[in-house]
Amino acid sequence: MFKITPLFKKTALAFLILGIGLAALPAASASAAELYEETDPPAVESVATERLEQAWARLQEAYARQDERLGKADEFIARVQALIDKANAMGYDTSAVQAALNAFAAAIPAAQAAHEPGAAIIAGHAGFDENGNVTDLAAAIDTAKALRQVLKDTRAAMGGTGQALRDAIRAFREANGPFSAETPPTP
Repeated sequence: MFKITPLFKKTALAFLILGIGLAALPAASASAAELYEETDPPAVESVATERLEQAWARLQEAYARQDERLGKADEFIARVQALIDKANAMGYDTSAVQAALNAFAAAIPAAQAAHEPGAAIIAGHAGFDENGNVTDLAAAIDTAKALRQVLKDTRAAMGGTGQALRDAIRAFREANGPFSAETPPTP
């Protein structure tokens, strides 16, 4: 019985201190709440407009990169063909790389045809002003979707031939190593 009394006193004292501490908290948090102004969250339309403007800018950048690559395709094909010719002259087997390059070159006209409508979409920029700001949300959404579809159609027209060419070149290098005019292929 003597052991229970000190334990009871300590527990009661702990609850009393905890109660006093908790009683002080609501007054402190209520005064802190007065320091902050309540603000409304941004309107859903303004968030959608901002995201659409960012998406439009990214789509235009992607279109410009794609346009640049397609514009340099003939130069790239000529450069790779020169390397293939050089490797053939040295006795290397380049049939896989040549086949991949031929498929890549054959896909370029279809990709350029699929890519062309994007220029008109960007020039018209329906729903956007000259700075890329949304003026008509519904029209801007349709415009962004149309440009995205042009980018997808262009990639689809290439049919993975660019990746196939990279893979063929990588396989050639792994099989033969880097070559130069001084080192003929090993039998």
